[in-house]
Amino acid sequence: MEISLRNQVAVVTGASSGIGSGIAKSLADAGAIVIVNHSSERSTDEAKAVLKEITDAGGKGITYQCDVSKEDQVIKMFQDTVSQFGTVDILINNAGIQKDAKFTEMTIDQWNAVIGVNLTGQFLCAREAIKEFLRRGIDTSRSIACGKIIHISSVHEIIPWAGHANYASSKGAVRMLMQTLAQEYGANKIRVNSICPGAIQTPINKDAWSTPEALNSLLNLIPYNRIGQPKDIGNLAAFIASDLADYITGTSIFVDGGMTTFESFSTGG
Repeated sequence: MEISLRNQVAVVTGASSGIGSGIAKSLADAGAIVIVNHSSERSTDEAKAVLKEITDAGGKGITYQCDVSKEDQVIKMFQDTVSQFGTVDILINNAGIQKDAKFTEMTIDQWNAVIGVNLTGQFLCAREAIKEFLRRGIDTSRSIACGKIIHISSVHEIIPWAGHANYASSKGAVRMLMQTLAQEYGANKIRVNSICPGAIQTPINKDAWSTPEALNSLLNLIPYNRIGQPKDIGNLAAFIASDLADYITGTSIFVDGGMTTFESFSTGG
């Protein structure tokens, strides 16, 4: 059983590192042309390195700088992608940030920054993707679906997280955004799902795994007793984006080594 995304164009936001880079590589391995989105000049070299890995392995793609929280930049990214490649088939709404603080000390700037990227950015990209899906319609030479959107959420769409109210709130809202879009556009054969990672070894959570002590503490929350890797998310994203998953829409799929079983209660709490 082959996962094939041949002839399909995928926009992967926040793809210069971490989970986004893992997804971009997996989609490219399955044959997709990948737009490796990154947010700023500072991440240009990282995005180019991801693209080089893709092309060295025989894949295709480009890098594209765009701050997903900025409406004009998102619109232009989709316009430029369609102009160069003809359409967009897949959107991976991955870009995300953290600005952590105790709730009573959290500033409005910290709140707005996280909501702007993690939620508004996903809204803007999904809106432009759906517009393009509807413009093109179903092309069975590409996929039996009209288009596919995968939101990258988190276990924290259902697990509260003290000290991270902005982040957890954004992910809870992403769940409802995903389900609403799946409901609203299911009749158009647009599939919308979320992947909810647990602890994945990426730069955004380096403090949680960079020392043996921190890693051991983290593993106390994970029944499967290992930290996840970006490829764990990428493998699932490639499957969900493929026609093999054509009847999957409107759902959150957790990739967390069992974290949402609440390991701390394994001995009675």
